[in-house]
Amino acid sequence: MEHGERDQWSKKREYILASAGNIVGLGNVWRFPYLCFKNGGGVFLLPYCFFTVLCGLPLFLLETVMGQFTQEGVVTCWTKICPLAQGTGYFIIIIQIYFRVYTIVLAWIVFYLINSFRGTLPWATCNNPWNTDRCMDLSTAEGGHLIINSTNLTKSSVSEFWERRVLSISSGIEELGTVRWELLLCLLACWIACYFCIWKGVRSTGKVVYFTAIFPYVMLAILLVRGLTLPGALQGLVFYLYPDVSRLADLQVWMDACSQVLFSYGVSAGTLITFGSYNKLKNNCCRDCLWLSVLNASTSFVAGFVVFSTLGFMAQAQGVPIDMVAESGPGLAFIAFPQAIAMMPLPQLWAVCFFFMLLLLGIDTMFAGLEALISAMIDLFPGEMRRPWRREAGLLIFCCTCFIVQICLTTEGGVYLFELVDYYGCSGTCILFGSLIQCLAVGWAFGAEQMCNAVEEITGQRPWLLYKLCWRYFTPLLSLVGLICSFLNYQPLRSRGGYVYPDWSYHLGLAMALSSMVVIPFYAVAKLCFTKGTLKQVRVHLWNTLQFLSPPLIIFLQLKQELNPCGEMQISEN
Repeated sequence: MEHGERDQWSKKREYILASAGNIVGLGNVWRFPYLCFKNGGGVFLLPYCFFTVLCGLPLFLLETVMGQFTQEGVVTCWTKICPLAQGTGYFIIIIQIYFRVYTIVLAWIVFYLINSFRGTLPWATCNNPWNTDRCMDLSTAEGGHLIINSTNLTKSSVSEFWERRVLSISSGIEELGTVRWELLLCLLACWIACYFCIWKGVRSTGKVVYFTAIFPYVMLAILLVRGLTLPGALQGLVFYLYPDVSRLADLQVWMDACSQVLFSYGVSAGTLITFGSYNKLKNNCCRDCLWLSVLNASTSFVAGFVVFSTLGFMAQAQGVPIDMVAESGPGLAFIAFPQAIAMMPLPQLWAVCFFFMLLLLGIDTMFAGLEALISAMIDLFPGEMRRPWRREAGLLIFCCTCFIVQICLTTEGGVYLFELVDYYGCSGTCILFGSLIQCLAVGWAFGAEQMCNAVEEITGQRPWLLYKLCWRYFTPLLSLVGLICSFLNYQPLRSRGGYVYPDWSYHLGLAMALSSMVVIPFYAVAKLCFTKGTLKQVRVHLWNTLQFLSPPLIIFLQLKQELNPCGEMQISEN
């Protein structure tokens, strides 16, 4: 590729595989099945499909078109769509920096994967140096949960392996303790892998995804067959899908569905814009987004069969209700599922399959976010960053910096720091805010009609009317409602073990959450203040800001006046 040219996918299937690896991640396996079980079983699919149609798919297409139409990254793409909203690009950069914290999850997975090759799974017994007198073997522990009896407090061997061997967890965030050198090496291995996955841009990423995006489905198919043949599998599937219609009246069910859709599709994270920008201009992105959305939803649904067939087996083997063994997030991946695996014949085989699948699912999403960051930097400084070896050197510096900063996550109190950043810096509130701003900027300031024209120009056909309605009305309205509800239902972070964080940590968490969101209005105000021009040009900027921030008022005003603010602003600036 010539100096100064922007990278492009060499083949269409590389884009499909990279996008599939990006949107199909850990949340499909360890979050969706649990939410489905908790929120009404099969009935949960109704709000999930509702938000998929009105939020997930429209935002997926919107961000992909933005990247493909402008051929720019997450920051510079806004200069061609709505310059006042360019702060959204910097918002995405900050969010992606917070998302790097999930690399420690990959380190935990690698640690479990390495221990899966041992003759006896170390979390299956209590005959280990880290076990206490309260440890209960898998034959007697109930689902890895705390059991209170008349004499003492007991824990399963799986819980003790997670808390005392993997994390060596301290008493609180104030007590970071020493660095866990084994976790540190695992973290280093994850960063090295992420670096070499994208160090040459899409030339390396496009080749890596042939393995990292396809092989998890092989593992998922193997685990599905194994899970369905286990005794008690049917009981688990009934719990997974048994419909409880009354749950639809619970607002929390709808909020869970909305957050799951937004996180699952990777909206407001910049990866969709970045991968779309590597497409050829005339690529049919509408068809791609539709099929990728179907793949995402189908993978989540099938993953539920894998998870709950296995949990059903564990519940039957221990004679306990399935709600005692059902977990979400790290609790599923590092406690519930390892315990179920340890109870199967050939446990090492199934442990390797499970954790290797999780590793590939997670690393796809991680290096996609890393690509969005480095691509944004290259597009901001093309003259410097597109010279030979500048990309590789810049990426190396960034990865080394992130690794050094994340050493604190490998300490004995590192899990508390992880929970803090995850709960506040990577919160659903931030994602909802980003989705709202994108819809207002594109649907109102740039114009939903102009975006439809852009889709028609690059695909040769006009998008469905539903997309236009979603970009302009439905998606921003639902995002706004979700944002309000998230503020009203705000609960301070509480650790699963009952640990209460100190007050200063809540202030730090709120500062992290606000640090990304305040960039957008600050940038818009700064652009208005420092943009030189005539009084008429200032009026155009102010009108554009009003239209950007207050769509309902603009609907009324547009009945009296027809105005194209983005077009006028571009003319005046040129």
